[in-house]
Amino acid sequence: MDRHISTPITAEVTRNFHAGDYVYISGVVYVARDAAHKRFMEVLDRGEELPFPIKDAVIYYMGPSPAREGRPIGSAGPTTASRMDKYAPRLLDLGQKAMIGKGKRTQEVIDAIVRNQAVYFAAVGGAGALLSKCIKKSELVRYGDLGAEAVLKLEVEDFPVIVVVDSEGNDLYKTAAQEYVG
Repeated sequence: MDRHISTPITAEVTRNFHAGDYVYISGVVYVARDAAHKRFMEVLDRGEELPFPIKDAVIYYMGPSPAREGRPIGSAGPTTASRMDKYAPRLLDLGQKAMIGKGKRTQEVIDAIVRNQAVYFAAVGGAGALLSKCIKKSELVRYGDLGAEAVLKLEVEDFPVIVVVDSEGNDLYKTAAQEYVG
C-alpha cells in the first residue's frame, strides 16, 4: 500500500505501517551516520541536549555528495544501517520514531522499534541521484568538521521509502526471503 506522510512521525502514524508498504515522506529529515551517532552518545553521556529535537524525528543514514550548481545536495543514497545499530536503541528510547537506511538490523534494534512503536524504512541503494531530486533544502546542523558525516537537516518532498521493520517487529527482509524458500 502506498502512503504519503509528513514529519514529524508519531506513534499514531507508525502503528498504521506494515512491512512492505511504500511510503512517501515530506517534511524535515535529519542526516546522521556513524561518527555523528558516536558524538550523540558522548553528548547524552554528559547530560547535554542533542543537536536537534529527537522526539518523533526521522534520521536518514546517508552519505551525501557535494551539491551541483543549483541543487541543495548531490547524490543522496542510503548507508548501511547496521553501522548505527549500537546507537539506535538509545535514540529510539528517547523518542526517535523513524530511521532510513539500507540493510538488515539487529534484534536489539528491532526490539527497540517495537518497544517505542517506531519504524525502519529502507531507501533504494544505488539510486542516490534520483533520491536527491526529492530533497528541496539541505542545511548543516552540527559537526561540520565531520565532512560527509556531519548532521544535516533536509527538507524533503515525497521521498520514497519502503517499510522494512514495522512497529510490531515484522521484518520484510525475513518475510520476503521466506517466500522464496522451498
